[in-house]
Amino acid sequence: MPITMLWAVDVYGRVYSLSTAGQRWERADDMLLELKRVTAGKGRCWGIGCDHHVYLNMMPSETSIRYREETYENQRWNPVDNFTDTLLPTDRWPWSDVTGMNPQPLHSFQLPSRSWDWEGDWYVDQSCGGEPSQTGGWEYAVDFPANFSPDKKWNSCVRRRRWIRYRRYTAQGSWAKIPLDNPRKPPLPLCDISCGGWELSDQSGRYPYLWGVSQQGEVWFREGIHPRVPEGSSWEEIEMPKEVAQLSAGPGDLLWVVLWDGNLLVRTGLSLDCPTGTSWVEVESPTKEMEALLVSVGVSVVWVVTKDYKVWFRRGVNSHNPCGSGWISIGGEMMVVDVGLNDQVWAVGEDRGLYFRMGVTLTEPSGSGWIPVSGQWGNNKEFIPPRKECDFGGQLTDASRASVLSCTDSDSELGLAEPPNSSKDAAVLEAAASSVVPLGRADTPTPPLKSDDTPSASLQDAPKTFIPASDSFINSLVSDRDKTSTPQQSITEAPQEEVEEPSPALIALTPGTVRPDVPWMNVDLEGAGAARCAQAAGPSGLEKRTRPCGPGSLGGGCDVDASSQISWLSPTGPLTSSLSLTPVQSAAWSEQQQQEHREEISRKPLERSHSVWVRKDALRWMRDWKPQRWVDVSVALEQSTKSDGRKDSIFFVYYTQYDEKKYLHVCINEVTALVPVLRDCHHAFAVYTTQRTKQRGPLVLAAQTEKDMNDWLSLLSDCCCEGRGIAGPPSRQALWSTTSKGDIMVHEPSFSLEAAVHTLACDLMFWRQVPGHLRCVESNSLGLVWGVGWDGTAWVYSGRYGQPTSPGDEVQMLQQTDFRSVHVYENQRWNPMTGYTDKGLPTDRAMWSDESGLNECTKGNTNPPTPQWSWVSEWTVDYNVPGGTDKEGWQYAADFPVTFHGHKTMKDFVRRRRWTRKCKITLRGPWQQVPPIRLSDISLMPCLAQSSMEQVPLWALSDKGDVLCRLGVSPQNPEGSSWLHVGTDQPFKSISIGGANQVWAIAKDGAVFYRGSVSPQNPAGECWYHIPSPPRQTLRQLSVGRTSVFAVDENSNLWIRQGLTPSYPQGSAWELISNNVGKVTVGPLDQVWIIADGVPGFTSEPPGAVCHRLGVGPMQPKGQAWDFGIGGGWEHISVRGNSVEAPRAPHVPAAGPPRSPLPPLPLTQVNGSAVGV
Repeated sequence: MPITMLWAVDVYGRVYSLSTAGQRWERADDMLLELKRVTAGKGRCWGIGCDHHVYLNMMPSETSIRYREETYENQRWNPVDNFTDTLLPTDRWPWSDVTGMNPQPLHSFQLPSRSWDWEGDWYVDQSCGGEPSQTGGWEYAVDFPANFSPDKKWNSCVRRRRWIRYRRYTAQGSWAKIPLDNPRKPPLPLCDISCGGWELSDQSGRYPYLWGVSQQGEVWFREGIHPRVPEGSSWEEIEMPKEVAQLSAGPGDLLWVVLWDGNLLVRTGLSLDCPTGTSWVEVESPTKEMEALLVSVGVSVVWVVTKDYKVWFRRGVNSHNPCGSGWISIGGEMMVVDVGLNDQVWAVGEDRGLYFRMGVTLTEPSGSGWIPVSGQWGNNKEFIPPRKECDFGGQLTDASRASVLSCTDSDSELGLAEPPNSSKDAAVLEAAASSVVPLGRADTPTPPLKSDDTPSASLQDAPKTFIPASDSFINSLVSDRDKTSTPQQSITEAPQEEVEEPSPALIALTPGTVRPDVPWMNVDLEGAGAARCAQAAGPSGLEKRTRPCGPGSLGGGCDVDASSQISWLSPTGPLTSSLSLTPVQSAAWSEQQQQEHREEISRKPLERSHSVWVRKDALRWMRDWKPQRWVDVSVALEQSTKSDGRKDSIFFVYYTQYDEKKYLHVCINEVTALVPVLRDCHHAFAVYTTQRTKQRGPLVLAAQTEKDMNDWLSLLSDCCCEGRGIAGPPSRQALWSTTSKGDIMVHEPSFSLEAAVHTLACDLMFWRQVPGHLRCVESNSLGLVWGVGWDGTAWVYSGRYGQPTSPGDEVQMLQQTDFRSVHVYENQRWNPMTGYTDKGLPTDRAMWSDESGLNECTKGNTNPPTPQWSWVSEWTVDYNVPGGTDKEGWQYAADFPVTFHGHKTMKDFVRRRRWTRKCKITLRGPWQQVPPIRLSDISLMPCLAQSSMEQVPLWALSDKGDVLCRLGVSPQNPEGSSWLHVGTDQPFKSISIGGANQVWAIAKDGAVFYRGSVSPQNPAGECWYHIPSPPRQTLRQLSVGRTSVFAVDENSNLWIRQGLTPSYPQGSAWELISNNVGKVTVGPLDQVWIIADGVPGFTSEPPGAVCHRLGVGPMQPKGQAWDFGIGGGWEHISVRGNSVEAPRAPHVPAAGPPRSPLPPLPLTQVNGSAVGV
């Protein structure tokens, strides 16, 4: 890790630095330099002098800074003098630049400042086009302007050659004054500067940008800064909507400013091509009650301090979203906060102590706590504890008018004179940092103080302290301060330590904001007195401010990270300042209490209050607009933890459209489902929200590997569950569902889900995934969940319900396998010449397609359903096809698409056959296999949560259509004991059991049957009763609730059975409810949910949407309307475990005396509830 430095400036303008490889603050070599503001970047540090000039310190490096000046000598041929510098009036200048538009004689070149020296005299460049030439450097052409070449031809009428001279920057390692613009108008005296932007370029020669704020609130940008021109060329004023008090630029494209009114502005459009940006966007301060005081930005973070010294962190900040998305309060009270090169944070507390934010990483940019910076001063190896109280005495003078130094360009490089008694008076520091190579004298002793410098005289004979007339740090001392008189005190001399360097008190004094009508401010010696009385061995302190002022540039260029081993950043090291992060409660604390307080905090970092955790990654995004295609994006999950433990997360997607940076964000508490999806064989997943569910367009992202996709799904799901307070296995009342991919989803119902009024909308339901893979799943309120895989294997859920798992009582994860067949269709058309062939008509389907014929699918390009599946067989002809086949597997029809049959007729001009291939998936989940019979359908009897049954009725259909009844099923033994075969005359395809042991089933030919005499004593019943089907319709699936029966026919119509009574449970007639229904499920409260084939108005969405029937009740069993929820690939849903009823409103007795004189009747127990009889 390179050695970098933390810079500091005291109240007298003296510059100090603290190296990451050293332990002591070192003063700059230039003893006459006086600065009032510093800002640092890679390899350099800028400062504002007390004379209002800008200074630059370029750190020494192995590569010197050289700049090449060049000019061109132009000549024209004439018959008398040959080639001469006498040109035509229309020609270019005899000495010009390469374009010939600007005159550049040799004597016109001047050094830009005293920081440059010429390396030599002018000489001719002997090369032409980069290759050596024997023509003396001349290049010839027909005329100006034209293409020049070293070859002289018969028609070469003009020539030119290049003169070169190098100048070298000689001020590396020292502070150099930047010359004022001449003849351009220079900016008004600056009160704040900030450098940044060196990360905008990916080139090796990165260079920063410099921004400044004048005392009148104007913003200026330094143009022309380049690795070979470190000073820049000129200042450019940036148009501002309001007056600016302070600004901060990050290493990238972030620029934030604080306005005079305490609000914040963000500069947008910053780029390498447009370094000054395009527009301003206003951002409100963290709180409406308290205005912002200062701002500091990094690569992708923004920190703000408000006027009550509260620290705030801006979440969601990125180059795609420079404004961020919200404020997070950070523990502690700081007067100044500054961000370093890699988003590390430095601060000055109200106790005048310098702090470093511990634990700042890419995944947790807000850090975990504050630790003190414990550097020594000079060559002193002892730490001097701060005085327990202020020992400064004497009467403080009133504010006096400060003299204003001239801001015109001057050849003088001298600053203000050294203040008297500077060895005794504790200076007040303002710090910044630079990622630079240190000057190399961290251990070099400074000259010892003379004996005359030791203040031994009395206070009356001592000269008064000189306060520099600076409109920056003085303003911060006096701004908005209550002018109160201070009683005279006697001075108590502290024992003098034998040190070579004073120990200034750190204070980030910054340029005060000056109103246009008050251009200059007064000097208040109270601040200087407070600084002198805060003598300490290390940095300590900031003066309080109430007017918007600039920041203390702490660590602006110091490159450290969380793993850096730096002696002065040790949490357990010796302390040089108070560690209190709250305002000083009393100045009368005893020395023992202060010492105990320091020792207690020094043993551990300061306590965490608020934190921000971030995970970033590169994914691919299926963009929302047409044409839809995959786009490379970067994503970030930002989670903030508040002091009470509550967490709030936001998911960001950053993308670029037409070279413009944009972003999407999703609040985690708005996410309704996270579902793996199959898109172009990518490891993709879909993020659903309420709004995206309504628009039928989820956010689809794809990861590079399956592991990355599962990691993101697990992480986002954990955040969603944590934000909603969901933990542990699903509850007994949960709604279960499966997708067309076989993923298992559950929803925890609330009272409002089935409420009569204010029903919870379907698009607000949150679905979470349960490990496993099933085709369908059924549940009931006693905690029983059974499922059937795609291969017909029966599985029973082995998890525990509603109980958090302990280390010794975890949900058992078992290996689960499933098989599935993938089909493609081979299509052919008959012609008279060749018979059946794969040459179809132009309007025909593809000769290899899926069942619908809309998509081309060949055996070569057809893959398993998801990357988790793997092939376990080869392609074979499938003879088990509905409608039958011939001996070669072909089915025939008159044309595409019509009903196919298994025998050829004279009118059959097309044929097809199905090819199948098996694939297998293996995973782990809380599912236990129930052998040995493979099932096609299953049903558990729904019941209320308070029901008590020794055995729960469970009916199923085998893959051959046999009716089965499972015996011994109970909450204690969910898998049951054995199967009981129930005789039938034909195979069945759907079965359901409802309340009071009502068993309904559908045969494969569409006939409906009711099983009579089913009871706990006779679980298999006695006989089947045939129920007429709806007119001209064939039913395919049904579901029975407590008192209702719903069925779906082959045309996706939903029917309800009317006339069901306890005495006549078969009902009387079928009534049509709706169409567009794939599957139906009826719960123990007779609630009706379906899987809809599609959502009206969204024809492009894949079939399978969760839908809830509204208005279902005893008086309206068929309901009133549909509420469409999440969709696009849902296969099955079961609400047969949801018996959560909305609480009924208490009965309010009528006011006044009772109408009847009869006494009230006693209450009687009915179904466990007390009611009046």
